[in-house]
Amino acid sequence: MIEFEKLRQIIQFEVEISDLDLDYFLSHWKKFSSKKKEIITACGEIEKYLYFVTSGIQRIYYLDEQNREATIVFTYKNSFGGVLDSFLLQNPSKYYFETLSHSEFLRISHSDLKMACKKIPQLEIFIQKGLSQTLSGILDRLVELQCFSSEEKFKKLLQRSPHILQLVPQKYLANYLGIDPTNFSKLMNQVQF
Repeated sequence: MIEFEKLRQIIQFEVEISDLDLDYFLSHWKKFSSKKKEIITACGEIEKYLYFVTSGIQRIYYLDEQNREATIVFTYKNSFGGVLDSFLLQNPSKYYFETLSHSEFLRISHSDLKMACKKIPQLEIFIQKGLSQTLSGILDRLVELQCFSSEEKFKKLLQRSPHILQLVPQKYLANYLGIDPTNFSKLMNQVQF
């Protein structure tokens, strides 16, 4: 199974773990698929799963009382997904986790992850490293949103994820960057990449 092999490689790259322990951990991950434009986790629901994306594009977004959307993050092949704060704290989500295309995943339940982490301490280290990298990325993104011009945000996105223009529709990228879609289209024509 190619999907499981990629997840295995990612875990082994981050932590030293025996094949036996890793096989045990991977046995708790189950395949899951979702259609295009499907809400996997809605605001108010508790995130039950941690997802590992094997195909497709997804986004996590916030929706306010005036129905204004704020795209928080995109997930795609070989990344982890789901509403992480809701998953880890087991609190109702403030966000939506939505597929932008047909998507396939491996997923593990909160209870199975918790049980595996108790049995295999290296998994706690793996989770801690992942959360630290996520926090670092969020802090970088906050600086970009508060300090950078539209053009600087666009260029930074292309430096970080040059493939994103081929994966995600422009209206979602504009929303993610906090740029008017018309201005985003102008940037696409002006910026050299």
